[in-house]
Amino acid sequence: MAQSARDAKLETRSARLRLPSGRRYFRRIGDGISLVYRRTGEGFGTWSVKLATPAGKYVVRAIGPADDYLDADGSTVLSFYQAQEKARLVSESAKKDSGLVRKPLTISEAASRYLIWFRAHRRSFRETDLTIQAHILPELGDFLVDSISSTQIRTWLDNLAVKPARIRVSRFAKDLQYRAAAETSDEKRARRASANRILTVLKAILNRAFHEGLATDDTAWRKVKPFAKADQPRIRFLTDSEAIRLVNVCPPDLRALVRAALLTGARYGELVSIRAHDVNLRTAQIYIAQAKSDKPRHIPLNAEGVRLFSDLLVGKTGASLIFVRGNSAPWGKSHQIRPLLKACEAAKIDPPIAFHELRHTYASHLAQAGVDILSISKLLGHADTRITSRHYAHLADRTLADAVTRLPNFNCDRRAVVIEAPQVVEVR
Repeated sequence: MAQSARDAKLETRSARLRLPSGRRYFRRIGDGISLVYRRTGEGFGTWSVKLATPAGKYVVRAIGPADDYLDADGSTVLSFYQAQEKARLVSESAKKDSGLVRKPLTISEAASRYLIWFRAHRRSFRETDLTIQAHILPELGDFLVDSISSTQIRTWLDNLAVKPARIRVSRFAKDLQYRAAAETSDEKRARRASANRILTVLKAILNRAFHEGLATDDTAWRKVKPFAKADQPRIRFLTDSEAIRLVNVCPPDLRALVRAALLTGARYGELVSIRAHDVNLRTAQIYIAQAKSDKPRHIPLNAEGVRLFSDLLVGKTGASLIFVRGNSAPWGKSHQIRPLLKACEAAKIDPPIAFHELRHTYASHLAQAGVDILSISKLLGHADTRITSRHYAHLADRTLADAVTRLPNFNCDRRAVVIEAPQVVEVR
């Protein structure tokens, strides 16, 4: 049964009688269905239902009087919630009469519809498609969206968290390959974090179906919560000396990328997409047009950053890519992995870092320098400060410790001196 809608203006007779008469009041109770209340003069109000038609128009049908003065009986006099039930029955009857009875939707069908929408409105289509094909459809694809339960989704999520991670192989490989089962606490945390991300994709599929009116209730998946404290890995970042050693051993093309990451905190994909017209040396800023969040941003440059981009701009104009490989070809999706691994070995950075940890280095050094979390969040392009705080707030502890040293000395560590009142001697 669909969940009843709430409305403080309509759900009680006392609230309805305070409303001006003659006006219609609408409350959406489903996709293409609205409950309508109207009272004329001093009489009782009436309930109607407003239905959307396949042609994009609306029809309004009366469903009965409201319980403004008489007690509701569910038949001839209707309360707010009884009116909702009857409105839904009228809606289903109208669909049957017009031949629009909805066929039960499987999660596999919902996923196909979601991917069509995702390709048009989001990025990372291939990764999302792979996640759906590998982790969602094999176990849940045949379930009906309207009949899957919270318990079934929770069981699937729990199994994901203990299942060994898959090794990415060619799409033409016949057999799937898996890593060793998680043993350490951090490995288990990582598996729970991965399960949480897959759950997010499943919920996005089901929510899209619900908002399109292809599911009657979203309670089953809303009740399933992700694993707590799964997305709190230890953040790895380079010290000053490690960063300098790494920059010095990199080949020229990689060195430019590494320096830019350390000076801007931009992601690899953002950096390799920067073009000459995205750099403004006059205002000391670079423009990130292709951001992960789909929200472009400007990143300010310090003096070293201005010198770096000034050198990189030589001979480049307009739409020329700022960062190219040694053979003048663009940097591809994974072209940085092996060169960075070799550079880490040469710089004796063990374990070696991934490129994204240069972004962590940028943010971590800002936090340690006393920069507030909100500013760091904006520089990184985070939607809000929650992720920023989770990763970097603890690094401000040293800054806080330094801050309290600025308090004045109250001599609290000295032994207190008690001044006694002089004795008064009475002389006779």
